[in-house]
Amino acid sequence: LGVLLREVHLDGAVSRTELADRMGVNRSTILTLIAKLAETGLVREETSATTGRAGRPSLVVRPETGQVYVLAFDVAVDRVVAARVGLGGAVLERREATRRRGGDDLDEIVDVLAGFGNALVDVAPAGAKCVGVGASYCGLIGAADGKVRLEPTTGWTELDFGPALARRLGLGLPVTVGNEAHLGALAEFERGAGVGSRNLVYLHGDVGVGGGIIVGGRLLDGDEGYAAEVGHMIVNPYDGRPCMCGSRGCLEAEVGEPALLEAAGRTGGPIGREGVRAVVRAAENGDAAARRALDTVGDWLGIGVANLINLFNPGVVVFGGMLSEIYRGAASRVNTRVNESVLHVHRERVALRTAALGYDSTLAGAAELGFAALLSDPLAALAP
Repeated sequence: LGVLLREVHLDGAVSRTELADRMGVNRSTILTLIAKLAETGLVREETSATTGRAGRPSLVVRPETGQVYVLAFDVAVDRVVAARVGLGGAVLERREATRRRGGDDLDEIVDVLAGFGNALVDVAPAGAKCVGVGASYCGLIGAADGKVRLEPTTGWTELDFGPALARRLGLGLPVTVGNEAHLGALAEFERGAGVGSRNLVYLHGDVGVGGGIIVGGRLLDGDEGYAAEVGHMIVNPYDGRPCMCGSRGCLEAEVGEPALLEAAGRTGGPIGREGVRAVVRAAENGDAAARRALDTVGDWLGIGVANLINLFNPGVVVFGGMLSEIYRGAASRVNTRVNESVLHVHRERVALRTAALGYDSTLAGAAELGFAALLSDPLAALAP
């Protein structure tokens, strides 16, 4: 049941025949499984827009998006987002607020998110059920307990964010927490720019740079859950910019938002997404300083990407968050570095893409955390 539901959850509409083929079961078994899920209100069958064999209508299985949902939260450096996400991955409603950089505390963040979450539950249709809660956080997350071990931009350590948010929500559900770049990688792999690839590198740009790496269809997490901190890969060891981690010349120090704005001479202007977009627009309109800044940052980004391609031989490299804006403005410089520095056998098929889910990659990943229990054992997750 869980395997079938996951197929429908990810693809949205799948025929009986396709489901049977994917799962390796016969027609009788697939009909029984579909009927069981339909009885619980998780899926429905309907006629496809296309016809089946001999002109007969083809039935497809779709998720019941409005009946079962999760709450998904995303805590970024400069904003917090909450959403009610239906089975199938559709964002049904959302709330968003600006986060002051370094000016808030854990209780303040939890208060805002709990308020958003309760409001989203209150406006859900009568009879709809929340089956899970997932959260993306801009920090290092312990695999064993989901604790935020470190938030680099604030220096906060050992935050019991998940339990605190679960208590404030009062839904009787745990809050599963994951690193934002890891979740962005999973979301792009399952629903976005990486669909169809077995190996993927995801680079997430915020103030710094995070990473998520999919190897053979599975997330590379490391012993403690801290793998793929690619932002702290040294690319400029001799005269590199100082990094928040205490080192110099880290990838995030050379390509992050502060590096770009400083190189473009725009440290007193807008920051965050608007600041980065302003530099890209200015370069497109002929601003020489903005063009030089993007070329410099793009060169360092290309070096980092080349190293990752040589190490992991991915089918696709995805730029998410603010790095999607930077890559659009510096693609030629990044691609030049990749062509110069990557082994030819590695670059034959690798594709460089911006995130298909846009800035919602991390939110979509958080939603998948919320759906994990349902997709593992649908009947148990729906039990009273």
